[in-house]
Amino acid sequence: MWPDRYPGRMPRPEELLFPTRKERFEDRRKEREHRKLAGEFFDHPTLLAVSRLISQGQFESLEFPISTGKEGGVFRATGPGGFRAVKVYRIGNAIFRRLPPHALEDLRREASVRNYARLVYAWTRREYTTLGRLYDAHVRVPQPYGFLRNVLVMEFIGVGGLPCPRVRDAVIPDPTVFYADLTEQMHRMTVEAKLVHGDLSPYNVLLGEDGRAVLIDVASSVATDHPQAAGLLRRDTAHFARFLKKLGIDTSPEELFARAGGNELPHGG
Repeated sequence: MWPDRYPGRMPRPEELLFPTRKERFEDRRKEREHRKLAGEFFDHPTLLAVSRLISQGQFESLEFPISTGKEGGVFRATGPGGFRAVKVYRIGNAIFRRLPPHALEDLRREASVRNYARLVYAWTRREYTTLGRLYDAHVRVPQPYGFLRNVLVMEFIGVGGLPCPRVRDAVIPDPTVFYADLTEQMHRMTVEAKLVHGDLSPYNVLLGEDGRAVLIDVASSVATDHPQAAGLLRRDTAHFARFLKKLGIDTSPEELFARAGGNELPHGG
């Protein structure tokens, strides 16, 4: 089948051999974007980590960015049996300017706050470990496959090769079903995995297949017996209660806190 730019006719040979000016401009634009991404995320140590993970069979090649931010980016990759998501944290201090004190306190036990590379590596390991703990407790999160330095390989959450959107950016077909599923995942996280997300909001929950909630960005989680666990869960539930109200769900921070397992925290929450 010929490209769509030649509808209803066979293209002339020169049209296939020599791209139009518009096509050349688009190619140059994409090339500039790729160079920019490469410069922002893939310094020499990161490239070595990517190469090592490929040699381990974690994935075969990176394709395109799913999301990018100041802290890092998530890329779709080809992998064994399908796609995988590869999260690359930037090496620098940008990530730590937004870290909550309880998370930074834990990282300080592993590395000096001035050694950004080691802190980022510890943060990557923390997310990998937390994802594994949640996945084992049957909380709906991306399954973690492996990590090295500042690169984390995990399950690709998408449909038909397209990544699922964040709840904040999605059209939720049935808010009542979503609410019930979200609170179930939060309850499993609290009661089964004994963790509190600590940074839960519509920005780090994906609307997965069949409208189900998928929790992401879990590195800031704390154990339920942490002195700040109850306060963090109350903040998480307050964020989502406001969002759910806009969807027409009649709930409150207190009700959401209870449904998320807040009343089952050690020492009563």
